[in-house]
Amino acid sequence: MSNIQDQIEQERDQARAVCDTKGAGSGECAAAWDAVEELQAEASHQRDTKPKNSLERYCDANPGADECRVYEE
Repeated sequence: MSNIQDQIEQERDQARAVCDTKGAGSGECAAAWDAVEELQAEASHQRDTKPKNSLERYCDANPGADECRVYEE
């Protein structure tokens, strides 16, 4: 997770540099900040994804096992 945080910091620094040289209203500035937002969204998605517990992993590997049956009412 710290790797993506490092990438976000690098992109943020790059976006600031681009906006300083090209201007805040330039397309390059907007594109640079879009890249930052995409990385932040990915980091948020990674935080929201919870790891599977042992039963879920077992059922992924053995979908026909009795323990993994799903009954509908």
